[in-house]
Amino acid sequence: MVELGIDEEELSHTVTHLLEHDGSTLKYFLFAALVLWGWIFLVMIGRPEGAPLKERKAWYPRLGYIIALILAVIFCGFVLGKSPNPMESVVKLLKDIAGVREELTTDILAFALFIGLAVIGNKLICGWACPFGALQELIYSIPLFKKIKKKKLPFWATNTVRGVLFVVAVLVMVGLVGGEPGLSAYHQVNPFNLFGLSFETWIILATVIAALILGLFVYRPFCQLICPFGFISWLAERVSLFRVRVDHDACIDCGACISACPLTAARARVKKTPFGADCFSCGRCLNVCPTDAIHYGWVLSKKRRKTGELPAGK
Repeated sequence: MVELGIDEEELSHTVTHLLEHDGSTLKYFLFAALVLWGWIFLVMIGRPEGAPLKERKAWYPRLGYIIALILAVIFCGFVLGKSPNPMESVVKLLKDIAGVREELTTDILAFALFIGLAVIGNKLICGWACPFGALQELIYSIPLFKKIKKKKLPFWATNTVRGVLFVVAVLVMVGLVGGEPGLSAYHQVNPFNLFGLSFETWIILATVIAALILGLFVYRPFCQLICPFGFISWLAERVSLFRVRVDHDACIDCGACISACPLTAARARVKKTPFGADCFSCGRCLNVCPTDAIHYGWVLSKKRRKTGELPAGK
């Protein structure tokens, strides 16, 4: 290896990197399967057709969601390793654009798959299948610090941080900032290294620890503040085919869904804000409305699902 100009450390790193991609094809199928399950649960089976409104608290049982999250962490994370993942698909595409990676077709297809899964159902890939997103979701779901969790970070602030980081990362990647092109700022804070149990720098380990501890109080902090795919899929939410929808004629503006939402996405739906906070299709808002004004469905459909009784005031 010395004759080829490759030292032992570099060789070890390369071998580890290749092994982390083992089984990647299977992982794509698992991502798709978890997204499909999320779509079936939210659109078809989570809420019984014709169920009385008084039974709404039993709609969309959390167990169906929790099982998907656990499977995502175990199989899309620790069993099959850190690669591929939604965040990586963005980074690799940026490397192709910067000219430091030459797998453009493959990387476009990978990114297209992830963004397509995000469009099918509102960020279902992030909410139901991404292993680090799932781990943050499970940690946040631990019934502790409920009073603190009611105080949500301002979306304008979190999205500004995430957006600025994305722009800076692109400029660094293409070499307009920081010198030579190809440097990935996201590589320095990649939490998916957790699933390969390989922390190349203390910054990566610190990022993982900080995200998981902060996740006890704040909903999906890495997704909100850093993840480049989270930022892009937030933009893609504008064209999601299935999403949380509000019947504004039936809505009495009681704020139940707004309170249940871990971010301010439900508020944006109710107030008709065009670029509100990310919606991770977690389903928390879907069984709290006293007038059956909120549901998960096809974006172009004007027909509401039927319950066994009319909404209050109708």
